[in-house]
Amino acid sequence: MDDDTGVVFPVGPGGRRSTAAVGRAVVADALRPVDPVGARAAEQETNWRAGYLVHFRRLVEAGLASPEAALTIAGAGLDAVSRRLRVSGECGEQPLDALRTAPAGRVLATREVTGQAEPERELTLPFHGRRLRGAELQRRLDTWVEYGVMEPTAAEAVRTVAAHPEWLALPGRTVAVLGAGAEMGPLTALLRWGATVAGVDLPRPDLWRRVLDTARRGAGTLLVATGGDLPAGAGADLVREVPAVADWLAGLPGEPVLGDYVYADGALNVRVSAAVDALTVRLQAARPETALAFLATPTDVFAVPGDAVAQSVRNYTGRSRFGKLVGRPLRTLSAGRLLRRAYVPGADPGISDDLVAQQGPNYALAKRLQRWRATVARAAGATVSMNVAPPTRTRSVVKNRALAAAYAGAHRFGVEVFEPATSNVLMAALLVHDLHTGGGPRHEHPWQDEAHAAVHGGLWRTAYAPRSALGLAAVLGLGAARG
Repeated sequence: MDDDTGVVFPVGPGGRRSTAAVGRAVVADALRPVDPVGARAAEQETNWRAGYLVHFRRLVEAGLASPEAALTIAGAGLDAVSRRLRVSGECGEQPLDALRTAPAGRVLATREVTGQAEPERELTLPFHGRRLRGAELQRRLDTWVEYGVMEPTAAEAVRTVAAHPEWLALPGRTVAVLGAGAEMGPLTALLRWGATVAGVDLPRPDLWRRVLDTARRGAGTLLVATGGDLPAGAGADLVREVPAVADWLAGLPGEPVLGDYVYADGALNVRVSAAVDALTVRLQAARPETALAFLATPTDVFAVPGDAVAQSVRNYTGRSRFGKLVGRPLRTLSAGRLLRRAYVPGADPGISDDLVAQQGPNYALAKRLQRWRATVARAAGATVSMNVAPPTRTRSVVKNRALAAAYAGAHRFGVEVFEPATSNVLMAALLVHDLHTGGGPRHEHPWQDEAHAAVHGGLWRTAYAPRSALGLAAVLGLGAARG
């Protein structure tokens, strides 16, 4: 299939589609109404691939000035993506906005697959080969809060769901899972609980055989967008078929929930995320009651509450004698890059800069696009579930040797890395909570909405700025990662 069709980056000078040029421009456009100095700095960044980190941090810092500043940055960033990316097809290239009203290239039919199991009527959490329930689940939540692995509000939300197992099946709702086969998506948990799920993913028969098998072994109902028999005809390409998927979703029964769990490597990640954002706008126009769901990556920049800063400061002050002995020369030899304290004591909010350079600017932009949409939609009154997910040993992480090694050694710095089975159920439970509580409490500032119920694995509360410990974690975890 031609890679220059569907949602694409614009053609620049010399006929190239430059992801760096677009990334620079989008960040600059987002900053300009609030922080013109930061906008100029982003525009003048000569090595975007290596230098993007500081500019993505500035997007958060500039938004702290006021709730209006954060909302302005989010809206300007979304407008910049919509204005700069293009849709390429048989009639040439058009603005991304054209997808809001473009006719569908085909009409997708619905095939229904009903699970044969009994729905689970109790929240249980897979953990280290066991399933935690009842008092054991409560103790695990207490431990995670004590060690700073999750925010206390996340534990409270999970406890609330455990106390209301009738919530699990999400009666009356249809949850669209974009990225039905995604390792971090909620499809498996929702189907075990008896929910109705509309699955969308690429038209790959092997992928759909796995998803269909999951549905049959579950207790819910899977609605599949298809142009033919299953599994061969299942699926749609979001980069190229936004109108068809949006129209299909708009026609489904139940109160719609649009869950964005898509992921791709490199530039394609931005393209599919921009396509999903265009789909979101189109679906909201057709079904204004649509709730939105996202998973925020823990490896990003967040403003965090003073309580998280205080625990990090205590961890730094209370580090071992060996840690203190080794830390000082390492900081000196590295010109302050290694084992830096995470925050200035007393900061409220603090800035937790957990961006990982190896993931690249395209990944950062794709994930920031989701955060911007969540901010704008929440301000407009929509129900939004967006929770920070924990560091997780997914296939996309493990295949990156540097990240795999860093995750293997992260526990030495107070960061817990989760297995996919645990993350999936935990984040699905938070989704259920948010949908039953109108998206959770509304806060004065968008940063507080993002920080609420975060499961960051300890990145926000560890003694050291995460990036300053990442290299050492990778060295310490190299043997375990190879194993």
